[in-house]
Amino acid sequence: MNLLSLNCRGLGSLDAVGALRDLLKREASAFVFLCETKLSGREMKKFRLKCEGRDGMEVDSVGRSGGLAFIWRRGMQCEFRSASRVTSFYGWPAVADRHLSWKLLCLLGRQSSLPWVCVGDFNEILYATEMKGGSRAQWQMNNFREAADTQAEEANRQSRLDRAMCTGTWSDLFPYAKLLHMGREWSDHAPSKLLLNGRVEREKSSKIFRFVQLWVGMEGCEEVIVNGGENGGGDLIATLDACASGLVRWKVVNIGKIVREINKKRRQLDRLNEGGRLAVQI
Repeated sequence: MNLLSLNCRGLGSLDAVGALRDLLKREASAFVFLCETKLSGREMKKFRLKCEGRDGMEVDSVGRSGGLAFIWRRGMQCEFRSASRVTSFYGWPAVADRHLSWKLLCLLGRQSSLPWVCVGDFNEILYATEMKGGSRAQWQMNNFREAADTQAEEANRQSRLDRAMCTGTWSDLFPYAKLLHMGREWSDHAPSKLLLNGRVEREKSSKIFRFVQLWVGMEGCEEVIVNGGENGGGDLIATLDACASGLVRWKVVNIGKIVREINKKRRQLDRLNEGGRLAVQI
């Protein structure tokens, strides 16, 4: 089981919406926490309903600021062998109000003695070394450290604003847990993926054939459909089966090229995010 956490930095553009839908399809995440959707609850629900097999709940943005969503895999059955807590956290964006975040963090810590992990965007850093460029007021970091030291032991410091923190008892309960930081795409925040067993899981691909409207007009698609009609011999079911079989083979050759090119660009983007290459080299 795993949890994906991401500061979307807004889902108002078609590019951002498409990239998020692609991310949800690629990652086998049982739970997904999204912050700064900058959408109303109604708009976010409309997006979620377009994602196959997902249920969830949404919180309205304030104008075009904030906005939260918690999404989970539909029909998922869980067996909890040990009692623990998982919290998805979004820190108050305004510096003047950030003390409310630390007050809430401390309150959550006092509510239960169960092993606890807290994942999300805290909108603050613990140490100046976590920041590349610019500066941070020392009192801001001190306030966050005081709240974190009181309630939790830091589990991963790589994530800067986006991180996971856990208590020692939670770490003992899940000794192989890992927090992965994935490549940034449309947002300037990297998605964080918490793996409880330390292994990356991939969702089993569906074997059900689905025709994609995008294929219409692509070279060779019409020919495959015409051949399928001829091979069906006038029987509707046989014609559909012949068309589907032909399109599957056509997809492997033609769409596979596009997928491989997308994956290549995604690996290049990952290297850019790590500072390995200049943008002009792509």
